[in-house]
Amino acid sequence: MDIGAFGAPILPEDGLRRFREDGFTVVRGLFGHDEIERLRAEFTALHAAGPVPGHFEPRPSADPLHRYPRVMFPHEFHALSRRVLLDPRLRGVLETLLGEEVLAAQSMFYFKPPGARGQALHQDNFYLRVEPGTCVAAWIACDVIDRDNGGLEVVPGTHRMDLFCPEEADAEVSFAREFVPPPPGLTAVPVDMEPGDVLFFNGSLVHGSQPNHSADRFRRSFIGHYVGRSAERIGQHYRTLSMSGDRVPLAESEGAGPCGTEFAPHGPH
Repeated sequence: MDIGAFGAPILPEDGLRRFREDGFTVVRGLFGHDEIERLRAEFTALHAAGPVPGHFEPRPSADPLHRYPRVMFPHEFHALSRRVLLDPRLRGVLETLLGEEVLAAQSMFYFKPPGARGQALHQDNFYLRVEPGTCVAAWIACDVIDRDNGGLEVVPGTHRMDLFCPEEADAEVSFAREFVPPPPGLTAVPVDMEPGDVLFFNGSLVHGSQPNHSADRFRRSFIGHYVGRSAERIGQHYRTLSMSGDRVPLAESEGAGPCGTEFAPHGPH
């Protein structure tokens, strides 16, 4: 078990057990409210500054997700994102969960403003194609996150299953095309979170989110994806780093893509 700076365990006693049994675990308050406030402020400023080609390209539209698209790989151009992705607290939990050194593969920031669509149930390793093994996500809540504003839902136990061949999602409720229905006998359960909480989950775990139905609440989150050092291959979109920030290239696996293939835009509407 990893121990925090003040002698308190970062990963609760049952955290590793739950991760192994259910495919996910939540570490409450891993980041302080001041840290999260700064992260929100910097991404608000980034949005106000306009596009970052290849990473963040908002455009005028009636669709909230066109005005506030997700930021892809912000750690490649944004210093605070890089520090968060490589944070020692995340490393401590991840290495406890995986039982080995970890590499960082990806960062993302979601604004998810009021009225935004969600992302249909899916599996992250369908996109990253880590071989052997899988990826692990660290999903950092940057707002109070619940069912009303489109919090994450997970299907416990699916981490023990193979990757599923997705169906096509409903474009009215999901910005991404892929949809994995819960297997028979299993159901999606919501994960409510406070700012600074971190949800860690296995790359084969089926998860997703509903639209943000709130009138005035964003559902912002910072997500990092990680792999164990024993991984040999990953998709071409992912440039793996050690947790000290050094580039650690892996061979390319086949069939990979960015996390969630978006429905084709139809112009401003």
